[in-house]
Amino acid sequence: MPRLIAPDISYHSSWLEGSAEFDGAHRDGGGAEDWPLEELKDAQSFRRFVDALLNDALPETLRKPGHVPCTYLWIVEGDTFLGSLAIRHELNDALLNQGGHIGYSVRPSARRRGHAAKALADALPIARKLGISRVLLTCDENNAGSRATIEKNGGVYEDTRNGKRRYWAATV
Repeated sequence: MPRLIAPDISYHSSWLEGSAEFDGAHRDGGGAEDWPLEELKDAQSFRRFVDALLNDALPETLRKPGHVPCTYLWIVEGDTFLGSLAIRHELNDALLNQGGHIGYSVRPSARRRGHAAKALADALPIARKLGISRVLLTCDENNAGSRATIEKNGGVYEDTRNGKRRYWAATV
């Protein structure tokens, strides 16, 4: 059964395999934007990456302008990395209009099996513990899979802005 865990270096090889499946495409909730995949093949670099993901949840962590504290989680099943999920602790203007509180992605070989829906369901109580009573979730207008995932988890459509559908969901 898939579950959410804190990023963990023991998933290094599976994380690399899953990341390679994206073939350079953007991954929502991954946190790897500033880390070249080639560099993360090195065990020490991967350890620093995992530490950076874990530290991003701390308010005192230095971060790039426009970035907010974020709890990163990985979707795993056994020793297999399936995807990533990020819970942003607050919304700035950019996140309010397009990004939302929670972003997620599932590796292509593991899609269409309900992993994203379960991960989102499991993330809502975590968001509640972070003090977020309702979350903003967004997806591209043409992303039927993500739209279904959000709606299955109680997302109520508000509007579309710049091609992004915006939903609000209670954190249960």
